[in-house]
Amino acid sequence: MDTQTLPGILALEDGSVFRGEGFGACKTVVGEAVFNTSMTGYQEILTDPSYYGQIVTMTASQIGNYGVNASDVESDGPKVRGFVVRELSPVTSNWRSEQSLDLYLKDHDVPGITGVDTRAITKKLRVAGAMKACISTEDISDEEAIRRAREWEGVVGMDFVKEVTTQAKYEWDLDAEENNPFLVPGTHLDDHLDRREGRQLMRIAAIDFGAKRSIFRNLARHGFHITVFPATASAEQIEAIKPSGIFLSNGPGDPEPLTYAQETVRKLVGKYPIFGICLGHQILSLALGVKTFKLKFGHRGGNQPVQNIETGKVMITAQNHGFASRREDFDGCDALITEVNMNDNTVAGLRHKEFPAFSVQYHPEAGPGPNDAIPHFESFYQAVKQHHSQQLSASA
Repeated sequence: MDTQTLPGILALEDGSVFRGEGFGACKTVVGEAVFNTSMTGYQEILTDPSYYGQIVTMTASQIGNYGVNASDVESDGPKVRGFVVRELSPVTSNWRSEQSLDLYLKDHDVPGITGVDTRAITKKLRVAGAMKACISTEDISDEEAIRRAREWEGVVGMDFVKEVTTQAKYEWDLDAEENNPFLVPGTHLDDHLDRREGRQLMRIAAIDFGAKRSIFRNLARHGFHITVFPATASAEQIEAIKPSGIFLSNGPGDPEPLTYAQETVRKLVGKYPIFGICLGHQILSLALGVKTFKLKFGHRGGNQPVQNIETGKVMITAQNHGFASRREDFDGCDALITEVNMNDNTVAGLRHKEFPAFSVQYHPEAGPGPNDAIPHFESFYQAVKQHHSQQLSASA
């Protein structure tokens, strides 16, 4: 860490104040205070666009010990507003490390604090719920930090997706993505079977609500040619490329204000196989008439148990969201519940009653997290391949 010690403060809207030492950028920001229970993967968490607008507290006691490298980012840089850890490791020890976490956050203008009681912060958020917060590495008073936290507009009703989506359509290039010196056997990028060899490539349209690179890697490795569209793309623009399937990505914030995305998905349901994850799951839910609500403190971490209610199978999943659906909200809609979160019984998966459309309220790409849900990508490929064959038969 820099030899110059920065002040560090986290203030919550309820008046709670936690003081420690600052690292990263010298800055004051506001956001939603949340916590993540993952033991590793802090760089993927920092760069996950789903965290846009949030100040993340890590429950693992020491963070930063293996440094930061260019291969593990999930986007073009950190998307969190601020970062809170119990102990910032003074040493980075890993052959893939390129710089320290402190310097990485400094380079990307993100403030962090260390030396605070992260257990107390987590317990407070579990009891009272996620809160508006202010994090600062500048010399400001407790009163000023609390005032800024309380004056922030919050996440409910806000459209954060437009801040993180791509601004233009593009083609995902897996070979270019993996052309880096750290892609060797044994790294997380090389864990999943590359199924492209000998497999017919299926063209899909991916709507980017704040997508992670690991998701596109997995889609490409399972045999998809991916055209990525901005979140604001219309159904007509997407249909113009003649895709054989539609993918709905993860993303940040409240799904209800995203009426433009809901309308696009509503027009595409029944025409193509659809696979949605996280925010994409919520948008598909809303498009099918299922309401969403804000969770008390959200699901964030790589240890969330989910049960398939049709097979009884339980998977451990990676999750990162603050909104969900209740089982009773599915009464009278066109979707069936396929999975539930075993911690709170909220809906974790659905499929359309008639058409090949399904979604899950978690991250099957495992970046970071367990690989239990990777088979969803294969299920999507088989659905798209079948639809593609039907298209060919109909046009013959």
